[in-house]
Amino acid sequence: MQSNYFQQLTQDLNQHGTGTPQLILDFAQYQHNLGYVQSQLPAQLNPRLVVKSLASLPLLKLASEKLHTQRFMLFHLPHISTISAAFPQADILLGKPMPIHAVERFYQAIPDQQLNIQWLIDDLGRLQQYLQLAQWFNIRLNVNIEIDVGLHRGGVQNPQQFRALLKLIQQHSAHLKFTGLMGYDAHVAKLPKVLKSAEKSYQQSQQSYQQYQDIIRQQFPNLWHENLCFNGGGSPTFMQHCQQSVCNDLAFGSMLLKPSDFDLDTLSALKCALWIATPVLKVLRHSQLPGLELLNHFPHQYKALFVYGGYWQAAYIYPEKSKLHRLYGRSSNQEMLLVPKSCEIERDDYVFLRPTQSEAIIPQFAQLYAYAQGKFEAWDSFRE
Repeated sequence: MQSNYFQQLTQDLNQHGTGTPQLILDFAQYQHNLGYVQSQLPAQLNPRLVVKSLASLPLLKLASEKLHTQRFMLFHLPHISTISAAFPQADILLGKPMPIHAVERFYQAIPDQQLNIQWLIDDLGRLQQYLQLAQWFNIRLNVNIEIDVGLHRGGVQNPQQFRALLKLIQQHSAHLKFTGLMGYDAHVAKLPKVLKSAEKSYQQSQQSYQQYQDIIRQQFPNLWHENLCFNGGGSPTFMQHCQQSVCNDLAFGSMLLKPSDFDLDTLSALKCALWIATPVLKVLRHSQLPGLELLNHFPHQYKALFVYGGYWQAAYIYPEKSKLHRLYGRSSNQEMLLVPKSCEIERDDYVFLRPTQSEAIIPQFAQLYAYAQGKFEAWDSFRE
C-alpha cells in the first residue's frame, strides 16, 4: 500500500505540485481520524482542539464542525485574535502561562476585552502579577490553575500552594474569576514500563486531579460551580480519558494528524495524515565524501540523492529503505539521502518524510496542501 500510495502521490505532484517542498495533508485520512475520535468521545467529555498542533484554519474548522466544539487550547498569544475572529463562540484556554508583559501588551492592543479567555496560572507570584494587571485595566480576568499531576513541568504541586491561590482569587473576586484546572498528563504514555505501568501512572494522575477538585468543593464552596473547566489529557492519554476520567474537558490535536511521536498502541486506529514531499535535485551513482575520494573505488550498495531542503523534524520513509549518510552530515538546503541502487528514481521525482510532530512542522510551511482525488488545495498555515 505504501509503495503504490507514494508512487501515485508522486505522479499527482508532478502534474499539480509546486516543484518545491510541500506539506501534504491526506484529506481522507484526516476525515477518518475525525470520525474515529467522534465515535470514542463520551458525552461528559468536551473536546478542546490544540491549535499549535492543527495550525491552519481549514484544519481547525473541519475538526470543529465534526466534533461540535469551539473550545480551543492556545499556546501563542497572536493566535487569540485569529481564533476569535474565525470562531465567534470560541472558548480559549491558554495551555501555558503567559509572561505578564505579553498579557499587558495584549490588553493594550485589544480594545474589545469581551473575549472568553482562561489565562493559565502556575504559582502565586504569577497570580499576583495578573491581579495587578487586572486592577490596572479595571477588568476581571478568568484564571485557570495549572496543577502538577505527575509530569513535573511546573504548576501547583501541593494542597498548600493550591489553597493560597484560591484564597487570593476569593479575596479579589472583582478582578479574578476562577474557571477551573488544567492537568497535563503526557508522562503517562512516555514513562518506561520498568518504572511504572501506564495504567498505574494514569490512575495516580487522576487521583491527584481528584484531590484538587475535592479541595475546591469542600474548602472553597463559593468558587465551586458546575461550569468549572477541568481540563486534562493530551493526545497520548486520549483513550484513557475516554474510558474513565475525572475531567470534563479533554485537549488533543496532534493525534488527528498522527505524526510518528503518536505511534502508540492506544492510538493504533488512527492513520497518519501528514507528509512532507520534496523534489529530488540530483542523483549520483553513489555517495562521495570530501577528502575520502579513495572510497569511490569500493563497491556501493546505495546511490545518493540530493533533495530540495532537508533537516526537518521528520523521517524519510519513501523510497523504502532510504537513509541518511552517517558521515556526510545534515543540511537544511540540499540534504543527501541514500537509496538502494535498485531504486528507480530520477531528478524531479519526490521523496517523502513523515513528521515526528505536527506542531514543529506546520509553521515551517506557508501552506498545507490538502490532497484528495489526485488534486491539491492550498490551505494557509499559521506562520506567526
